[in-house]
Amino acid sequence: MRSLSLCLLTLCLSLSGLRSTTAAAPRTPGDRPNLIVIMVDDMGYAGVSCFGNPYFKTPEIDRLAAEGLKLTDFHSSGTVCSPTRAGLLTGRYQQRAGIEAVIHPVSDHPEHLKGLKRSENTFAELLKQAGYQTGLIGKWHQGYPHNSAEYHPDNHGFDTFVGYHSGNIDFISHVGDHVKHDWWHGRKETEEPGYSTHLINQYALQFIKDNQDRPFCLYLAHEAIHNPVQVPGDPVRRTEAEGWKRWKPAHEGERIEKFKGMTLPVDEGVGQIREFLVKSGLDKNTFVLFFSDNGPSRDFPSGSPTLRGAKGSVYEGGHRVPAIAWWPGKIEAGTVSDVPAISIDVMPTLLGIAQVTPPRERPLDGVDLSPVLFEQKSLSPRPLFWASLSNRGGRAEAMRDGPWKLVVQHPRAKPGTFENEKVELYRLDRDPGEKEDLQKTEPAQAAKMLKQLKAWYRDTQSTATPQPGGWLSQGS
Repeated sequence: MRSLSLCLLTLCLSLSGLRSTTAAAPRTPGDRPNLIVIMVDDMGYAGVSCFGNPYFKTPEIDRLAAEGLKLTDFHSSGTVCSPTRAGLLTGRYQQRAGIEAVIHPVSDHPEHLKGLKRSENTFAELLKQAGYQTGLIGKWHQGYPHNSAEYHPDNHGFDTFVGYHSGNIDFISHVGDHVKHDWWHGRKETEEPGYSTHLINQYALQFIKDNQDRPFCLYLAHEAIHNPVQVPGDPVRRTEAEGWKRWKPAHEGERIEKFKGMTLPVDEGVGQIREFLVKSGLDKNTFVLFFSDNGPSRDFPSGSPTLRGAKGSVYEGGHRVPAIAWWPGKIEAGTVSDVPAISIDVMPTLLGIAQVTPPRERPLDGVDLSPVLFEQKSLSPRPLFWASLSNRGGRAEAMRDGPWKLVVQHPRAKPGTFENEKVELYRLDRDPGEKEDLQKTEPAQAAKMLKQLKAWYRDTQSTATPQPGGWLSQGS
């Protein structure tokens, strides 16, 4: 009996020691912060009311800002859809991935065959390797899989994909800009009724619920407020048989109503996610970042009247976008930062939060924004760059260095070329609307920045990922 008691005592002491050792062990992957990136499409700087929308309120997005941090000098790395998304996914200027323009839906367009190659490292791949469940809900626009299977999201680290590959789909029929049905669950094309924003909201929330007991990273890429212009209840505007019947407003009041009707479902979805995170207790362990992929399209007046330019432009209005960071207990509520930041900073920030080492073989161009987000600090000075290539082959470049902004246009240049260089220089601290060109009065500053801009572009091209097609290869 005494022998049995000693055995039991020894067992209890052993178990006690095991529990003590476990408690002192490093955090498990399950304790890692959850990550949610919400990107809206074609929303200018004043697209939501907390950034100056004068037409209607966006209460849920405003609440996210009130409980978090507004980034008032945040920029997309591109001025149109595909390039910004390539930069976001890789943490590098998209020129390095060979995606400088919209991946065009028309099969004989010079940019149609391009896409994100498997050789690129995405934040989804690295987080997945670190034990995260990864999901993409919504827009991809990184290559049409019918051109190459390597362009599919599941080849770039996403465990879950529900959405579409093209640049936009009819919100009702889900026919894409290439005039083919384009709604997928993974690799399965799916006929599914529903307004696309509602479906994106539904599956984003479902992904969070399905993965709430393990670390997850959700890339929620909204279609709204991109065309086709459709609010819930509107008719189909694009079919495979008849193509696209573009909507035209009867008057400006109708345009504003459509703008509101397409924005508020996004706002509701943000509220649904926030509410679930709070009620489930996940809010204290979840980082959320909200921003737009570029400036406003001509469909809606979502841009700020103080900024020059719109979607496709390298002026501020083309790439300065609303951005909000939220993480209760980590980000101080109601804070505002005017530190310049750019969407290629998102990947290093996600990796930093998750304590995942960035790839060495393809160094990131972006930087970790954690000091800005969590400590209200600034960043070391750095230049920011933009290079735009339009659907018609027109180029424009820009560079930001502190208060200085260099803009380079190429009027009447041969498509795809850098001919007819026209240089402009602005001081954003005195002239945020880029109205007063200082190139003639500050020629040394302009010359210095132009040299830096050209050196940057040469650097991106020196090891750029080869892509099929392109304007210059077409002999245009």
